[in-house]
Amino acid sequence: MSHIAVLSVNHQLAPVEVREQVAFAPNELKQALNNLNNIEGINSCVILSTCNRSEVYAISENKKPRETLSDYLANTHNIKRDKIDPYLSYFEDDDALEHICNVATGLDSLVLGEPQILGQLKDSYHAAKEAGTLDKMLEKLFQHSFSTAKKVRTDTKIGSSPVSIAYCAVKLSEKIFADLHEQTVLLIGAGEMIELCAQHLDQKDVNSMIVANRTIENAQKIAKLYDAESVSLKQLSEIIHKADIIISSTAASVPIIGKGLIESALKLRKHKPMFMLDIAIPRDVEPEVGNLNDVYLYTIDDLEQVVSDNIDSRTKEKVLAEEIIVKQNKAFNKWLSVLPNEQIVQSYRSNAHSIKSIAVEDALKNLKNGGDSEKIIRKLADQLTNKLLHSTFKNIKQKPHDTLSHCEGCIPPNKK
Repeated sequence: MSHIAVLSVNHQLAPVEVREQVAFAPNELKQALNNLNNIEGINSCVILSTCNRSEVYAISENKKPRETLSDYLANTHNIKRDKIDPYLSYFEDDDALEHICNVATGLDSLVLGEPQILGQLKDSYHAAKEAGTLDKMLEKLFQHSFSTAKKVRTDTKIGSSPVSIAYCAVKLSEKIFADLHEQTVLLIGAGEMIELCAQHLDQKDVNSMIVANRTIENAQKIAKLYDAESVSLKQLSEIIHKADIIISSTAASVPIIGKGLIESALKLRKHKPMFMLDIAIPRDVEPEVGNLNDVYLYTIDDLEQVVSDNIDSRTKEKVLAEEIIVKQNKAFNKWLSVLPNEQIVQSYRSNAHSIKSIAVEDALKNLKNGGDSEKIIRKLADQLTNKLLHSTFKNIKQKPHDTLSHCEGCIPPNKK
């Protein structure tokens, strides 16, 4: 029997130093999907990896899916099981169905109702599709979560107020610097999160913005929108001392900002304070940077208080969203309940075509050998009828009469 299984390491239990250890780099995702899909008993899989969560979704016939997925996560990242076990959350079947809908709608996010997670979930789905690790059940599950998220967005106001990780990052900046229009901001990265930060900072009329990225063309795309300067990461050591505020969100696998770099910058700044927010997973900034005087280093986990201060307007809508999810999940479970019947039909159809092919080939051979065409056609019809009805009649004979509907599984008799 197949089960929907989800293993999650997320912000609710795991701090940033744990989440970064189990993050999946984009260039490693295809291989990671194939490795998981090749495990015995795993029929299909999707992997979601964001700054707040790493999750594995699978359709499993494995007797111990939780153990299988947990071992996979630990082995993939070369971590001992006992190091991550306290931070693992496992969901199966109905609980898994509820969980993926909570994720898609933003109900399980650090920022309640934030919309970016749906795009990330869709990216994970497409990555699995390209890797060939989806089956019908898992594909239907993800399509269901997308339509549920759309309905929640349409029927509630959970996404109406501007609360996102990027928004909270800017709000935290305001707590450090009361007057942002006097500050220079360095944004490192060129993804959606950095673009949203640039948008919010522009609305706060900051003094100037610099966008740095490994590929300078991507930095230029954001910089042009907000009249900002764009630089390559290779130029970081030349310009980092100019920044009063640094917000970093790249996909780098190792830190790109070290303690030595910031020590040099502080000397050039004559120890004028720097606010640094690292919202990348794995982290972009070495933790030791936070030990320096005149540096205020925050990670994504530090946004929680800012989120709490700005979330009241969405909590009322959460109840409505949960009611929608319950109703939508009933429809999915109804589809799930008839899926075995559909598989039987597909098997029956495949078997019927196989029987037909053998009988037709035999008939064509007899025709080529000069046999009587009328007899051959009648024989073909008799063979097909007998073989196609054999299994149906066998099933009918094995069932009690009162469990059968009229002519179940057979052709109704002609009416006179």
